[in-house]
Amino acid sequence: MKPPIRCALLHALFTLFPAISPVAAEEVVDRRDLHTVFEDHGVNGSFAVLDVITGQLIVVNRERAFQRFIPASTFKFANSLIALELGVIADENEIIPYGGKPQHIEAWEKDMPIGEAFTVSNLPVFQELARRVGTDSYSDILTEFSYGNGAVGTHVERFWLDGPLEISAVEQVRFLAALATRTLPLSDRTQTIVRGIAAIETAGNASLFGKTGWTIAPDPDIGWFVGWVERDGGIFAFALNIDMGSRADTPKRTALARQLLAELGLY
Repeated sequence: MKPPIRCALLHALFTLFPAISPVAAEEVVDRRDLHTVFEDHGVNGSFAVLDVITGQLIVVNRERAFQRFIPASTFKFANSLIALELGVIADENEIIPYGGKPQHIEAWEKDMPIGEAFTVSNLPVFQELARRVGTDSYSDILTEFSYGNGAVGTHVERFWLDGPLEISAVEQVRFLAALATRTLPLSDRTQTIVRGIAAIETAGNASLFGKTGWTIAPDPDIGWFVGWVERDGGIFAFALNIDMGSRADTPKRTALARQLLAELGLY
C-alpha cells in the first residue's frame, strides 16, 4: 500500500499538471543514407531526433528506432525527476549515501549529491533513491510520463537495468523533448534542476545535454546516448542505441551520436 502522503502528493501533482502528450510528429523522415555511419563504426543501431518546434522526427534505422530496449542509466533522467518531485531528496545539494559497500567503480564509493551521481552514473546512490520512491509511485508516474512500457515489476533496485522497463529511441526523444521544454507533469523547479545536472557542454551557440547508458541484461549488450541540443532558439531531442559486443564499444555511443548530430547540422 502506498503511504498516504505519497498518494496525496501524486494526486495533487497530476491534478495541477496535465499528463504529458507525446509530440505529434506528423512528418517522419527516414535517413537511410546515414546507415553508413553505423556501418563505418562496425555496429548495429538506431538514431532518432525530434525537432521540438516543427515536430519533425528524423530516424536512422526506422524499425529499430521504434523498438523498445531496457533504458539502463538513461533512466537517471526520470529517476532524478521523480526523486526531486516527490521530495525523497530536498534538492540538488542533499548528500545521498551510497551504502558503504565496495563497488566495482571507485567513483561510486562516495556519498554525493544527485548532480554528481548523475555525472558519474553512481548506481548505488540511485538505488537508494529507488528504495525511497517505491514501485507504486514509479508505476504511476511513468504512466503519466508515457515512458516506454511503464513496467516496474517487483525489483525496485533493478527494473531499469534488467527489465521489465523498456523504452524505444522514439519514446526517449518525446520524453526528453518534454523535459527540455519543461512540459512534463512536474513542477518547473524539478525540471530546471534536472536540466542543469544534465548539461554537458556549450560550443558556440549550441548547448548539449545528455546521459549515456549500458545494459548487460540482454544479449547483445545495449548502449545508449540520449539528450538534446539547444541552438538558435531550437531544441532537438535525440536518442541513440547500439548493440555492444564488448567494453571497447562504449566510446562509440557518444562518438556516433555526435557524428550523426553533425551530419544533420545540429551540433
